[in-house]
Order: sequence, then C-alpha cells, then structure tokens
Amino acid sequence: MKTKFTKSTLLAALILIIAIVAGCGNNNGNTNAGNTSEPSQSTATAQSNGDDATKYKDVVVNVEASQIGPLLIAKEKGFFEEEFGKFGATVNYQTLQSSSQFLEAIAADRLDFVRIGYIGTITGQAAKVGFTSISEGSNGGGDGIIVPKDSTIKSLADLKGKKIGVSKGSSSWGLLLRALDSVGLKASDVQQINLQPDEAQPAFQSGAIDAWVIWEPFRSTQINTQGAVLIAEGKTIGAFTPAYNIVRTKFAEKYPELVVAYLKAYERGLQWQNENLEEAITLLAGLKKLDPETIRVSLKNNIATNLPISAEATASQQTTADILLELGELKEKLDVSKVVDNSYIEQVLAK
Repeated sequence: MKTKFTKSTLLAALILIIAIVAGCGNNNGNTNAGNTSEPSQSTATAQSNGDDATKYKDVVVNVEASQIGPLLIAKEKGFFEEEFGKFGATVNYQTLQSSSQFLEAIAADRLDFVRIGYIGTITGQAAKVGFTSISEGSNGGGDGIIVPKDSTIKSLADLKGKKIGVSKGSSSWGLLLRALDSVGLKASDVQQINLQPDEAQPAFQSGAIDAWVIWEPFRSTQINTQGAVLIAEGKTIGAFTPAYNIVRTKFAEKYPELVVAYLKAYERGLQWQNENLEEAITLLAGLKKLDPETIRVSLKNNIATNLPISAEATASQQTTADILLELGELKEKLDVSKVVDNSYIEQVLAK
C-alpha cells in the first residue's frame, strides 16, 4: 500500500477524502470553509509599539479550532476574536478531520491556521504545501496503537500479518511506521487499511480490523468504554512526536501580526486550561459530548504546549522523514528544519 508523496499524488488523494467532515476528535465548529479574504496590502512588519484596530479590517482568518484543548477553549472563550480584533480582522472557524484534510485546505488557500500532527508537516513539506511551523502545540503523546480487549495481540511483534486501521498521512500513521521499525517489522509486514476515525471506529468494534492506530480522544474513548488495550505509544518506543501549530506561509508573509495574534490566543487558551483544569474538563466534555474522564485522560496523554520548536523535536522529525524515505513513501530527502520559524512564538513568550 505504498504511496509516493509527490505534490500531485498527495493533493489528488487529499481532494478525494475532503468530503469526509467529522472532526479530528472534532464534533464542533463551522464547516463554512471558503471565506478567506485577503485585500491587496503591502507586506507588514510585526509591530511592538501598539495594535492598529483597523489595519486588517477586511481580513477573515480561517482557523481549525475544534481540537480538544487550548484551540477549542480559545474559540469558546472568544480569545481568537479578541486578538484578531485588535487589528480589525475577523475569524471563521472550520471543522476538519485529519492532517490530510488540513493540508488540502491550506494548499487551496482555505485554511490559515491549524494544529497538526508531526507526520502532517513531513508529508505537507514533501508535497510542497506552503506552510510554516510556528510552535510546538503539544507533546504528541495522544497517538496510540490499541487492540480489542479479547485480542491475541499482546505486543508489536504480534501485529505481523494483521489488519491495522490507520489514517494514512496522520501522526498515528507515523507512530505505526516507527513502532514497526522498532521491532524490525516493515510496513509491508502488516495490512494497512486507510480509514478516517468515523470509518475506523465501527470497523474496530466489529472486528473488521485487528488493531487501530488513533489519536485522542478516540483512543481513550475505546479504552474507557470498550475495554480496548493499548500496546504502544510514542514514549514506549522512544519517539518524541509533538504536534505543531502551523500557518499558511503566504498568509504569514502578508499578515505577520496576525500570526502573533493567533499564538497569543492559543497561549491564553492554554493558560486558562492549566489554571482552571476542572472547569476546562467540564467545558470540553460538554462541547464534545464525551464523559469527563475521557477528556481528563486525553488531556493528560496529549499535553498541550506552546513552545519554540526544539532541536529535539526537529531531530525526531528528521528521523521520521528519513524512515519514510527508506520506505519509499518520500521521493526525496527532506531537511525538516526548513519549514520552522520560531520568531513568532518568541515574540509571544517574550511579553
């Protein structure tokens, strides 16, 4: 099931699946995805001496903010409206399901900001999607490989020859490849079934697939409600796999102040979550229609951050990209550091 990640093939595949709209652990948000408005203006330089409440009065910023954690909190608390509003810009919220859909929307200039898994940044870079990574948005601990409670699969080695549901191109797919590599298995040693979460969940519960590689909160929901068993995650195989806040590069070049504004809103959501954890759990559980314990475990497993992209993260990214190259999933070697720009988050954290 190998796919070469060239620009044409990736984007063609992404367009085929963009019709699947559910939510990356996402049930909320506005699916109105075509409201990008970018009036002709000269490229701005980030200001440190005050905001201009009319500078971008006709700009609509497209944000995927339905993921559990600071993004959804910032949306619900109005932090994005407040921060973008300091420059006269407004915000349009989207609900998309996985990294492939995020990248397709960015490539089509329909999405400006999103938090995306580490594999998404690799496949997006390989496909020449114009984005920039602007902060580490989580520690990436939310992905896991789970099996049904009565499964005979007890270890990664037992996955050989099994049917595994996974969203190809997602952070979970990257976890699967690295997990297989850690025990000497190749991607061809298992049967990868490319499924989005809303397709994989019934397949997993019915026994149509033997294992599911999935992110939070789906992972915790299956463990808490179905008795599923976790057999591997990033920390058990020694992989640091953070998620990243990314921006559409053309947007960042034109509106650098709004990139800082996005990260400020995200930071406010993160701080509110950390300072009001129980209230945050209740809020998120209600919005996602999940039990509070699932939310609590999800937040614990996938710890939200908003930090400059570290050398450790970049080194781990490079290792994953090199593995993909060896597997034939990438056409050429990448330098993953080329899409990183810490200047925006450094401005936020310096204040």
